[in-house]
Parts: sequence; structure tokens; C-alpha cells
Amino acid sequence: MESEVTAIIQARMTSTRLPGKVMKEVLGRPLLSYLIERVRCCKGIKDIILATTLNPEDDSIATFGSNKGINVFRGSENNVLERFHEAAKMFDAKHIMRVTADCPLIDPDILYMLIEYYFAENLAYVSNCVYPTLPDGLDAEIFTFEALDYAYKHAVLPSELEHVTPYIRNHPEIFKTVNWTYHEDLSQLRWTVDEPEDFEFVKQVIEILYSVNKNFRMNDVLELIYQRPDLAQINTHIKRNEGLLKSLADESEHGA
Repeated sequence: MESEVTAIIQARMTSTRLPGKVMKEVLGRPLLSYLIERVRCCKGIKDIILATTLNPEDDSIATFGSNKGINVFRGSENNVLERFHEAAKMFDAKHIMRVTADCPLIDPDILYMLIEYYFAENLAYVSNCVYPTLPDGLDAEIFTFEALDYAYKHAVLPSELEHVTPYIRNHPEIFKTVNWTYHEDLSQLRWTVDEPEDFEFVKQVIEILYSVNKNFRMNDVLELIYQRPDLAQINTHIKRNEGLLKSLADESEHGA
């Protein structure tokens, strides 16, 4: 069963806070390449789809994915739920792991633990970030195509369309959903890339750790920031999940 999981990585160049972030380079390579490399290291992943937009700005992402032998799907920029649905349908994905391209430090071992839990509990949806206990930037979700298809056919709120899985999470009476938690709360740490300070943090982590061990994991980063607490201070002031929070605030303001 575990070999049936398809990772869909969503990526675009037109981020409002840090445009072009996924292709910004560290050690001569774009951040997206580190993410793909780490997702490929997860033994529970059967396939990877790079889901980007039809915008000309995202041609570089599509070309990069194709050159790396990754399945590429191009679809709607704002209706990311539709983009995921059509990508999954095109490549016949039965169990989908959602990963965002702003998580270049994602841990393959954490992903595999999530996969094992998903199948062991026979879930329609599992997440490690609804009630986060891991550093921001190790986020992933897994869900069935059936759940994705149902959400695609019924979701109407802008937040549900832009962020893919809120409809599934908001309807536990329909879907068997669980939030997976780590044994320690590390959610105050920020390893994602949304702002210039985030990129500086990730850049320094990769420059220090990758040359020593390209397969470094979460614990290696934790050890590094224990030795270098100044690194964690680079971006500690930035709020988690600002994009989703903004979408929800906009809906509330406009009565959606």
C-alpha cells in the first residue's frame, strides 16, 4: 500500500512576499531541487508530480521539473484545489501527499512516518500541521483521491480553493481525518521560506550541513541551531501560516 503514495509539490514563481523563492539558489542549486531530492528519499513515495501554473513566469519551474524527470502539471494559479485534482487525475494518483515548494528542509523520515500512520489507521486524510508540533517547513498532508474529488466538487469558499484541503478538514462527518503529532512540540521553530529572512536561515543551514551530509534530517538541523542559536533568531518574528490566516480573515470580512 505504501508504494501507492504520489507526492504533489505545488510551486509558483509569483509569491507576493518573496517572488521567485522556489528557484532562488543555494550552493548553485535552486531550493526546489533540494525539496525534490528530499521527497525522493522517502521510501513510501511512488511518484512525484510538480504542479505549477500556466503563467509564463512559471515556465522555468516546468522546465526544471521536466529536466529532472518529474511529472509536470500546469493549471490554475488561484484555484489550487482544481490544480491538484486535475494533476492527480492525469497521473492516476490514488493516495496524494501534498507538499509545498517553500519547504526545502522537509524530512523524508517524517514523511514516511506520516505515510505509515495514514495506512495503519485507514484514513481519508492525515496532516502533521493542522495542530502543528513540528517546525514550520516540515508540513505535509496525505489524502485519498476520493476525498480530493469530493472536495473539488463541493468546495466553494476561496480558502478551500486556494489551500486545497480545508474543505476536507472542515467536514469530519464525511471524511476520517486525523492530525498526527510529534512527541515533542517544536512548532515555534520556522524552517519554511516565505520571507527574505526565511531564505537567509535556510541558506545558512544548507551551506553548513549539506557539504557534510546531504541526507541531513530534522535532528541535524536541531543540533545545528542548538550550537548556533543565532540562526533561529533570523526569522523567529514571522507568524506561521500567514497565507491561510489572511484568506480566512478576508472571508470573514466579506461574509463569505
